[in-house]
Amino acid sequence: MAFLSRKQIQGLGFKSLGKNVNISDKASFYNIENISIGNNVRIDDFCIISAGSAGISIGNYIHIACYCSFIGQERIELHDFSNVSSRVAIYSSNDDYSGEYLMGPCVPSEYSNVSHGPVILEKHTIIGAGSVLLPGVTIAYGTAIGALSLVLKSCDEKSIYIGSPAKRIKARKTGFEKMEALLLKKE
Repeated sequence: MAFLSRKQIQGLGFKSLGKNVNISDKASFYNIENISIGNNVRIDDFCIISAGSAGISIGNYIHIACYCSFIGQERIELHDFSNVSSRVAIYSSNDDYSGEYLMGPCVPSEYSNVSHGPVILEKHTIIGAGSVLLPGVTIAYGTAIGALSLVLKSCDEKSIYIGSPAKRIKARKTGFEKMEALLLKKE
């Protein structure tokens, strides 16, 4: 994987850009002026990050693995220490699949019924490979979403969810809090 140089990243036109940011030269960004990136962030190959008017905010210490997509008109937020595994799709907009309306971005809005809602990954969350998050979902502090899960509703904090639709299976350990304190003390 080849990463862009700091100068190349700065030239892309992000809304804001932190330090120690590594972005693959194969990642794609749309409406980049609405995307903010914090410190210590890595975005891998073949990611598509497409911001709507509400923007996308990527905090500190975040890894976005290969083949991820973040798409939609509403806001998408990744808070500090949240991580997104390969092939995760986050949608802040979604078509109406009922058959009552037309679908897709090529159809005028008066003929479609698109729902929009912010998607928020609070601090210390992780989203497992191949998972899908739909509009209006908040993954609460310290929660893990297992691989191949479909998240339709917001999740409780410090929990583990799996399945389609995702369901809480148990509490999550919280050693990450101690590790964060050690890391930040060292810095």
